[in-house]
Amino acid sequence: MRMLSILRRLPPSTAVTLLLWCLVAVQSVSAMSLRELRALEKSGKEGANYVSYYLVGVMEGAMEAQAQAIRNGTKPHICLNGRRLEPQMAKGLFDTELKRNEGVYEADMTVQLAMLNALSTVYPC
Repeated sequence: MRMLSILRRLPPSTAVTLLLWCLVAVQSVSAMSLRELRALEKSGKEGANYVSYYLVGVMEGAMEAQAQAIRNGTKPHICLNGRRLEPQMAKGLFDTELKRNEGVYEADMTVQLAMLNALSTVYPC
């Protein structure tokens, strides 16, 4: 609702332009591939930090998606069973999954797929 009140205060041409840019941004958002993640890691001195933050977000997103699926009646695939899962563990889980299944993941596969497989392997039900 707040966005609508902001748009109403703008000149019509500016509001239309803003809405079009929002639609373009939403349509262009997609999951990061393994190739893109590697390129990000190599970019500049902050690349490794960006990758770590991204992997934490992917891990938390996977856990939240599973929690929502469980609430909808789906069988869980990741069971912590009282074990800890902390943000600093995301990169290690991800790297271990890629090493364990070297040659299985192609560069165009998503980071989310590898992270979900890592979590399912380490925390099976």
